[in-house]
Amino acid sequence: MDVATAHTEANYAPPDALVRASTDFPVPDTLLVPDFVARDSRASLLRTALADFEWQQERFVMFGRQVAAPRLSVCFGERGAAYRYSGVERQARPWPDAVRALAEQVSAATGWHTNFVLVNLYRAGHDHLGWHSDDERDMGPAPVVATVSIGAPRTFRMSARRKGSPNHDVTLPSGSLFLMWGRSQRDYRHCVPRRLREKGERISFSFRNTANVKCPSSRHSPLGGESKKP
Repeated sequence: MDVATAHTEANYAPPDALVRASTDFPVPDTLLVPDFVARDSRASLLRTALADFEWQQERFVMFGRQVAAPRLSVCFGERGAAYRYSGVERQARPWPDAVRALAEQVSAATGWHTNFVLVNLYRAGHDHLGWHSDDERDMGPAPVVATVSIGAPRTFRMSARRKGSPNHDVTLPSGSLFLMWGRSQRDYRHCVPRRLREKGERISFSFRNTANVKCPSSRHSPLGGESKKP
């Protein structure tokens, strides 16, 4: 990430049109736009992702043993873009046409450039994502993350870093855009908790702007642990 991009993200504010299309959520510097992706496009994108993406299940070493991540994932982006967290380096595959179009839609709506997307497949409610912050150094000092959800709705949970802070839950429906920047990244953590009664598949496209230079990460938890609040 160059200096100009980092400066832009540090001063980021969403366009007024995006703010007007959003719904309220009690965490600062967040926006939820429920119908960001048209219904027909959602169905097509879901079919393409499930049929054509080369999904991987990451494995991490924890307490001296290998543990499989409770979800599948794949990364796409511009040539040379990469992302590193928890000692795992993810090189971007070339954009598929459908994902490139979605990235362009996100960039146009948010007024912010994305060069990388981490795509997670939650096969059912047992798949989840533990508490973490998007604070990897290769994302710069003030990262912006825009997540598009396709498929079954899932709960997205946020909590301030202060001990004893309450949880704030929001359901991310299919076709929604959830945008985080500024204080929501600096002062909060987030997770996708287990929901064992949920049976449907959900795919999240987590768009970001990442530097080509790979750096060790700090506080990202790729596995479970949603029962332990920050």
